[in-house]
Amino acid sequence: MNAALIDVVKNMPKAELHIHIEGSLEPELIFALAQRNGVALSYTSIEALRAAYAFTDLQSFLDIYYAGASVLLTEQDFYDMTWAYLERAHADNVLHTELFFDPQTHTARGVEFGVFVSGIQRALKDAYTKWSMTGGLIMCFLRHLSEEEAFLTLEQALPYREHIIGIGLDSSERGHPPEKFVRVFARCKELGFHLVAHAGEEGPPAYIETALDLLRVERIDHGVRCIEDPILMRRLAHETMPLTVCPLSNIKLCVFEKMSQHNLLTLLDAGLVITVNSDDPAYFGGYMNDNFVAIVEALPVQRHHAQQLARNSFTAAFIDTDLKQKYLAQVDAFFAN
Repeated sequence: MNAALIDVVKNMPKAELHIHIEGSLEPELIFALAQRNGVALSYTSIEALRAAYAFTDLQSFLDIYYAGASVLLTEQDFYDMTWAYLERAHADNVLHTELFFDPQTHTARGVEFGVFVSGIQRALKDAYTKWSMTGGLIMCFLRHLSEEEAFLTLEQALPYREHIIGIGLDSSERGHPPEKFVRVFARCKELGFHLVAHAGEEGPPAYIETALDLLRVERIDHGVRCIEDPILMRRLAHETMPLTVCPLSNIKLCVFEKMSQHNLLTLLDAGLVITVNSDDPAYFGGYMNDNFVAIVEALPVQRHHAQQLARNSFTAAFIDTDLKQKYLAQVDAFFAN
């Protein structure tokens, strides 16, 4: 075990660009919010809920993920959930975070748009005040729902657009290709939002191509199956298209059987802009530093890889040039010591 490098990856400055805030909801908080809001859960204890986190694929995870989100009803609930994540991120030396949130998961339950946006945004504001941590919100459409429903969600979001930096696409990938959402993504681009999409996790490499060509995204979330298409890999490297890779998530959802098989380092060495992220950390066994430690323990990661991963996280972030340069300088100063 490379103890020195583990210390490096834990302490280096970093950004997180692929975190579903609802996926940071720990069992303890799920039970606390359920009690606060009088929500009945189908699990008898925290231990029983955590024991259910034995996923066989993306859909088996999503079933529990949506059940967990059912306890989120008030602005304070969303604040408490977000603040708990931000405290963990700060402890992991995350200086900037871009949070995914799923409006349709909440509006379908009768929770108004302003309730969750206000709660999440207030926590981000407090993190900036307390630690100078920067952040933004990326609203995701659920791809198992229709494009018409995505358009409706977009309309609901417009009064809050000052708080939303980007639009994403998540949920069940199989059978729901990116082209299903071409029109709504075109509208989001017209409105000036940054665009990202989950592609090439369980879906084929072709989903990555259509996300690039038809949705015109600026980042690919996951994207690890690009390795099956050498031409696509070269394109991603040439276009410096960031991939927000989530190592522990990939193991938990059986994209790879074990971490030693993960292709993250292969992609990084091939010149792709790879970043490390936690995805749904409450469900997948770890936050940012847990993911970095896992790859250092299982893969031949070197110090220069760690520096590149840290730099990539800020290079790929949706922040202005001055802030980006400030963060990159902090990374380089850290590694110069």
